[in-house]
Formats: sequence, C-alpha cells, structure tokens
Amino acid sequence: MRSVSRHIQGILYTIPAKPGCYLIKSSSGKIIYIGKAVNLRSRVRSYFHSGADHSKKIRRMVSELSDIDWIVVGSELEALILEMNLIKKYLPEYNVRMKDDKHYPFIRVHWADPFPKITVIRKRVQDGSRYFGPYTSVWAVHQTLDLLRKLFQYRTCDRIITGEDSRACLYDDIKLCTAPCIGKINQAEYRQMIDDLCKFLKGHTNPILQRLKNDMSLSSQKMEFEKAAILRDQIQAIEKVVERQKIISSSDMNSDAIALARSNGDSCVQIFFIRNGRLIGREYFVLEGTEDENDSAIISQFIKQFYAESSSIPQEILLPNELEEAVIIQQWLNQERGGRKVHFKIPQRGTRHDLIKLAAENAVETLHALKAQWEMDTHKQSQALAQIQDALHLDTPPNRIECYDISNIQGTAAVGSMVVFEQGTPNKKLYRRFNIKTVVGPDDFASMEEVLSRRFNRWKSAQENEEVGKKVDPSFSVLPDLLVVDGGKGQLSRAVKVLAEFGLDNKILAAGLAKEHELVFLPGKNIPIELPRSSQGLFLLQRIRDEAHRFAITAHRNLRKKEKFISRLDQIPGIGPTRKKELLKIFGSLSGVKNAPISEMTKISGITQELAENIHETLTKA
Repeated sequence: MRSVSRHIQGILYTIPAKPGCYLIKSSSGKIIYIGKAVNLRSRVRSYFHSGADHSKKIRRMVSELSDIDWIVVGSELEALILEMNLIKKYLPEYNVRMKDDKHYPFIRVHWADPFPKITVIRKRVQDGSRYFGPYTSVWAVHQTLDLLRKLFQYRTCDRIITGEDSRACLYDDIKLCTAPCIGKINQAEYRQMIDDLCKFLKGHTNPILQRLKNDMSLSSQKMEFEKAAILRDQIQAIEKVVERQKIISSSDMNSDAIALARSNGDSCVQIFFIRNGRLIGREYFVLEGTEDENDSAIISQFIKQFYAESSSIPQEILLPNELEEAVIIQQWLNQERGGRKVHFKIPQRGTRHDLIKLAAENAVETLHALKAQWEMDTHKQSQALAQIQDALHLDTPPNRIECYDISNIQGTAAVGSMVVFEQGTPNKKLYRRFNIKTVVGPDDFASMEEVLSRRFNRWKSAQENEEVGKKVDPSFSVLPDLLVVDGGKGQLSRAVKVLAEFGLDNKILAAGLAKEHELVFLPGKNIPIELPRSSQGLFLLQRIRDEAHRFAITAHRNLRKKEKFISRLDQIPGIGPTRKKELLKIFGSLSGVKNAPISEMTKISGITQELAENIHETLTKA
C-alpha cells in the first residue's frame, strides 16, 4: 500500500465493508470527489494500492486527498441515489458532471391552479405543477412557449379568474389568449386545453387532433361556426408543426437516443427524443471532469444526472455502448418510472442504429461548433486584455487580474471580496472573502485597507512556506498583474498605500473603476482614463467589477444570516461555547440544529427536554 498519513491509515482500517458513499476531501475541507461502492472498504483502499494502474486524474486526486468521510446505506440502489444527490449538491471537481446543471430551465405548467399558467423555472418543486425539460437554453424554451401560445392560447396574466371581468386584455384581440377572465372559455374547457398542451409537449399529438376534429364537427352540427373555425385553425397549426417533425418509425416508438462526442478533454452528449415514432426534439449537454474517464463511465453519469431531473423517462433508451452499471441504473429508472420497466438497447442495425449514428454525428458537430465559439470568446478575451494593456500602459497583458469590493449595511456584517480572473476568465476556485475584523462602523476605505493588508500578508506567508517546501494557497501565493478596486480615488489611495507598505507599488499596478461614469483611475494621475464604451477592454473590467460586487453581497448576506442565528443561539440560557460546538458538530450547521428533532437534541449531554424545546423555538423565530 502506498505511503499515507496515520490519519488516512486509521480511516482505511476502520471503514466498513458495506455499501455506501465515500467523500474525498482536500486539505481545505472541500469535497473533491464522491463515489459509491458495494464494499466501501475495498473500493477506498484500492486508491492506495501501490501496484494499481491508476489514471492521471486519480493520481492527482489522491495527491490532494487529506480526509475521507463515508456514509453507509442499505443497498447498492440506495448508494446510487445518495451519490447522485451528493454530486448535485457539492459539484466535486473530480466527478463527471453536467456543466451548469443548476441553471437548466424547465417549462412549468401550474396545474394546481384553477386556470393554469405556463412559466419558465430553473428548479423543480413539489407543488402539484407539471414540468417539462430540462432544456439547454432559456432562448430555446421561450421559442417553444411562443409556438405553444399560438397553438393553445393560454393566459399569462395574474388576474383572479372569475369569468365576470368587464373586458379582456389585448391578447384576446390578437388571438393569444382564450380570455377566461370574461367567461369566453369555462374552467373545464380551459383545463382541457392545457392538458392538450401537456400532451403536445410529450409528443402525443394524435389524441389531441382526433379530439379537436370531433369538437369541430360537433360545433358545425350545432351551427356554432365561429367556434368551429377557431378549432379548424388550431388543428391546421398543430398539423403543420407535426409535419415538420421528422418521422423516425412507422411504429409508436418512444425512445431517447444518446450519443457522445469527445475532443481534447471536452465532452458533449447529444440526446434525441422520439415519441410516437417522431423526433420531437433534441438537446445537447456539455460535461465537465471527463478527463481519463471511459465513454461508458461518462454516459452512465450523464444518464443518472439527466434523468434525476428529467420530466419524462421513456420505456427505451438507446445507447452507443454497454454500461458497467447498467443493471443498477435500470433498477433506479424503473423505480423513477413508477415500476414500469426501462430497457437499455445497444442497436447494431436498423432504424435504432441509424438514430444512434445520427445522434453521434450531431454530437460531433455540436462540439465542433462549441469549440469554435469558445475560440472566438478566447479571441475576445485576448483582445480585451490587449486593450487594457494599451490603455493602462502595461508592459504585458494583465493575465491575472484581482478585484476587491466591500459590502456592509451601516458597518454591520462587513465583508470584503476578492475575485480572480486569469486570461480574461473567472477562476472561482481562487475567490476569497474576508470578514472585516478591525473596522468599526461603515468605513469602506479602512475596510479596503484591511482586506488588502491581509491578502498581501498571506502572500508573504506563502513565500516563506514555499521556501521550506510547505503547501501554499494559490489564491495568495501568486501576485496579480493588475489590482482593481471598486471605486474612485478614495479606494484607490488605500490600495496604493498597502502596496507601498509591502514594497509592491512598483510591481503591481492598482486601478479604481468608478461605476458612475465607468472611468478608470490610476495612481498619480489627476485625469481618469475613459475606455471606449464599446471596447472589449471596458466590458471585461465591468464584468470583473460586477463579479466582485456580486461575490461581496453574497458573502455579506450569508454572514448576516449566520450572525443572526448565532446571536440567537448565544442568547439561550444554558447554551455555552461547549454545547454550541457540540450541537453544530452533531447536526452539521445552524440550519441542521434548527430542523433537528427535539428527541435527538436531548441525547446530547446536558441538554434537557426543556432546553431542547427552547432551542427549537428560538431558532424557528430567528
């Protein structure tokens, strides 16, 4: 076994030989990898076998490993579900994961409402609504909604629908709303229309068309010719959309076809949605953390993450190759589908094989298009850095730019933010926040001075640690080429003062970006620099400044929330530092303490039933 610390050795000897998940942490306590295993002991120990032929990624991960936690569950299926939830929560850098998966939009049908509306949402909640997605882009979702509204004319207003309003809005006149507000359509008819909309999104168009044709015929017989004409127009519009959908099979085929494209460490999955034999849509997803992973592992992770969020799981999923975890993933999908079986197929010929081939070709083309777009973005970044270099008279492009901002309310919960952009793009791993310690009251200038002093003190410490071979924090061990503060001359003067104290005023250029007129202030210059309004250089500086502001506000809000809770906890009679520490240790966080059952609290030494009830009541009111 490879040489490991005594702490890790202790973990390897005590980890149970049971199914569960393991969480690998770095020296900073950050979770960098989450895995599952039928036998935790065997799986985790395998990382340290000296004879094992591990990939570069695994070797790199093990070199950063400082601690291992594990969670035991009852079965392999439970381990799979827990692993998916943990990866979604922590987004570990060494796991394969869908890029920006927190931001994929859904179409939400507010089915619990008497007259349902249709909206776009980025997170599903259990509220009785029907969801469709996820989709890759908000633009694509709104394009879909524009089409749906022409076909089904659902309402978008916030009116309380009684059917007794004196007049409808403009959307009734332009035939984009059925006007339930004035009783033009009753509740049953409106809900039937929304149900048709849901079926349309699922690709089930034949029942909708048949029902509409029957309704049109019935309306004609009743001589309700205006209503019959409206139904005729709706039928024609739906048929026109259906005609444009590519026919894949004459049978009622309901499948998703998945294919993968890879290039120089980048991976893109293309998924085709076939319903009732027609290709009703397709989406692509970019995956991160796929280096040194085989195709089977990448597609397995995609399937778990995509269908954990997807509003629809078909009876058949077409794949380009076998999956190592096929049996357990199918078991999970069957459960998600309400007990109805899901079949994995790796077609070798025929229509299904052609579908996989087509999806693969699209995945390759999509990845090429994305890479071309990324290269264009890189060109813009290079152009922006060159413009900043020219405007600020730097010798070289500022490849590392740091920006600082202060956030507080009347001096309370003051926080300083540090964001880092490298090669014109944010490196969020290097972002840091500073809780202001020495400044009393709302003094942003003094707060900025404290933040910068602490930043460069840590740089000095990093230099000393490097000399003796100790590990250093890359956030502080590297100096910026350009230091930007959010503000004008006042903030800039404090930055210059700190740089001079550390002997860095001739090594690092400091600049202040004033928001009011977007002017750049430089040390010793009375007249600020005004970059062209349409220049890439100004866009980049604005983006960096806005990111520092966003990060500062987020940190400030989190600190205020934490201080609010902590102050309430400290004020409870009978809760001292020791018991507070024990509560946080056992329940993980203040939120965990707040939501903990009273029966669990009373298991802690010194916490009575009365005290536990007092804790719960106090934090609930916080």
